[in-house]
Amino acid sequence: MDNLNADLLILGAGPAGLTAAQYGARANLKVLVIEQLAPGGQALLIDKLENYPGNIGGKSGFEISQDMHRQAESFGAVFRTESATALVKEGEVFRITLGNNETLRSLAVIIATGSKYRTLDIPGEAEFYGRGVSYCATCDGPFFKNKKIFVVGGGDAACDEAQFLSRLSEQVVLIHRRDRFRAQKALAERVLRNPGIETRFNTRMLEIRGQGQVTSVVLEHTGTGKKYEEGADGVFVFVGAHPQSSLVSGVGTDENGYIVTNQNMETSIPGLFAAGDVRASPFRQVVVAAGEGAIAAHRVAGYIDTIKGEAYS
Repeated sequence: MDNLNADLLILGAGPAGLTAAQYGARANLKVLVIEQLAPGGQALLIDKLENYPGNIGGKSGFEISQDMHRQAESFGAVFRTESATALVKEGEVFRITLGNNETLRSLAVIIATGSKYRTLDIPGEAEFYGRGVSYCATCDGPFFKNKKIFVVGGGDAACDEAQFLSRLSEQVVLIHRRDRFRAQKALAERVLRNPGIETRFNTRMLEIRGQGQVTSVVLEHTGTGKKYEEGADGVFVFVGAHPQSSLVSGVGTDENGYIVTNQNMETSIPGLFAAGDVRASPFRQVVVAAGEGAIAAHRVAGYIDTIKGEAYS
């Protein structure tokens, strides 16, 4: 166990990873967090985090992520901006290879790599990405102020982002291929009451068209099969996500690739834990990810005590 870079290495700095970093550092573990982008993960896309318990003053996901990052650092967690390319376990030590070919070694690992947005896989989507097609309303919404915007999806993200976009334009059209939203009831009802959002159920997008920039979309009514083209300036897609679990091999996953754990966030590989949106869970929210991160770090502390022969009996 010599030459360890950390007791606990956390891959990903979304709400789960940030919370795990705080709890791990507070347990007097040497914690190292690897994040290839900015701390916060998909929480960075939340315009206003209104359903997190307690009075947080209606902060944005970015603001909350910054708070969590600073808090974890204040307890001693160390953060590095890098990508991880390989993870293997050798005896009781995990070896993690980074994108710069550096190798790190730790006693335990928490996978908190989250998920990545799904695409529609329709003509024009890839071609016009960054030129009218976006997957982040808070990032790109201001470019479409007072313009006609289509939002695709029916879950929490689609409803939340449509709400945000309606503050920038009164021409927001939210389409969903089913006859009702799958979003939380409060979110869905707020969208339906919003005069700045036109909701079209039983509608799917077939194509995105344009010349240099998005100029129109082709839609289909799923009930009648009627197809029609309509002018558009922007298309925002929120149709779910893929778990970022490909780094881990030999671990149990569900049919969609989400990592399966027990209630202690333990995977099928001892010392390897998972938390947040990469984990198989019936409910994906910031508060859930934070709770899972806390549990994972707590169990890591016990796991490390055990392999060091220091477990309390």
